[in-house]
Amino acid sequence: MKKINIHWFRTDLRINDNPALLKAAENAELLPIYIFDEIKIPNYQQGEASLTWLYKSLQLLNKSLNDRLLILKGNPLQILKELIINYNITGIYWNRNYSPWEIERDTRIKNEIKKLDINCESFNGFLLWEPWEILKNDGTPYKVFTPFYRKGCLGSSTPRTPLPKPEKIVYAKKVLNNFEFNIANNTTNSWQKKILNNALVGEKKATDRLDFFIKNGLNDYKEGRNFPSQDNVSKLAPNLHFGEISPNQIWYTVSKLKNTQNTDHFLSELGWREFSNHLLYHFPHIISENLQKKFNNFPWVNDENSLIKWQKGITGIPLVDAGMRELWQTGSMHNRLRMVVGSFLVKNLLIDWKYGAKWFWNCLFDADIANNTAGWQWIAGCGADAAPYFRVFNPVTQSEKFDKLGTYIKKYIPELINLDHKFLHCPWEAPKSILSNAGVKLGETYPYPIVDLKRSRIKALEAFNTLKSS
Repeated sequence: MKKINIHWFRTDLRINDNPALLKAAENAELLPIYIFDEIKIPNYQQGEASLTWLYKSLQLLNKSLNDRLLILKGNPLQILKELIINYNITGIYWNRNYSPWEIERDTRIKNEIKKLDINCESFNGFLLWEPWEILKNDGTPYKVFTPFYRKGCLGSSTPRTPLPKPEKIVYAKKVLNNFEFNIANNTTNSWQKKILNNALVGEKKATDRLDFFIKNGLNDYKEGRNFPSQDNVSKLAPNLHFGEISPNQIWYTVSKLKNTQNTDHFLSELGWREFSNHLLYHFPHIISENLQKKFNNFPWVNDENSLIKWQKGITGIPLVDAGMRELWQTGSMHNRLRMVVGSFLVKNLLIDWKYGAKWFWNCLFDADIANNTAGWQWIAGCGADAAPYFRVFNPVTQSEKFDKLGTYIKKYIPELINLDHKFLHCPWEAPKSILSNAGVKLGETYPYPIVDLKRSRIKALEAFNTLKSS
């Protein structure tokens, strides 16, 4: 009787450096599957942007698997049991995920499958180091990034080297069943189709993008990454999130280059990704709760009108609006802008970070539960290794420093394209004649600021100071 193994694709949508796929294809016929899990935690079903990327990525993965990918929808345990019967399965293999509900689900599935005398194994295809491997000397998890990365990660065993793709894959014959889910029949709305236009989806484009970044952006990465109009960032976050390229592939490709401050800093950004997953694993409650409990009584302001203006990029603060429009138009946002718009929401508007995280979750291609949560808690000052409460990003200062000529702002706010860059960062300070000559009418063609930056900063510091007394 033929041995047939399942490889369950999840956030590992690639053929190269895929440990579970390599194992599943070893000495057996392969049945590759993807399951749209319908029993995930409701609030954390994939957002519209990431779902759009996923549909396209699965289509590309299917092509690389000779159109043999079986795409299913429903309860994973029920589906796997059905497949075991239909295909006479001998082994099931997958690469691990690290959200609390996925860990619970996978543990339950593994136990149930093993009761059926089916081999069931999981592998690390998502991280450089397992979250339980990097601990302080006393056995407790790190809460500060630098010692986590410099001492914990770099002082630990080196990440495994990238694995080859399977030498030969013999596919099991596809059997139709009532669980089959046809990705081509899933429609997307016009917004989703629009943001996909320039997206670099799939394993090949991820590898090509890494090569492009190394040749064109890495040499000035440490400084250049701060300027949103420059191409000094890798833009690989969605590819990493969906596993179209592994962190190991990136780590070893960059590590082979000459060691500079740029390569070191770039690799440390992979370290931040590790840190986010480390925090999620050891403190799973941070998804919906402040890591620092003293923030539980913080006097957040419930201002739905300001929240909507922030979401739409019509706050009257050009750099903030440009960042939010980039997010809406492209499904992505430059990292410097993520900090600026996050600080504006949390500290200038005093709106709870969870509302920002929720919006990013729906609009970002790379909406990742670990990175999204850790990033927003860092901005709000309530997480691990958080930005000091008194650090309030001034969007005007940030704009003048990192987008001096307004190249980035003009790209996403065309209504300000003729405004002199001296006033582009703060149009409300421009003389009426300057505004008129540029065709700008504040309150009509472009809004007045929804908040006074100086006063709101003082108000934020007063609010944060209440945490000391409490």
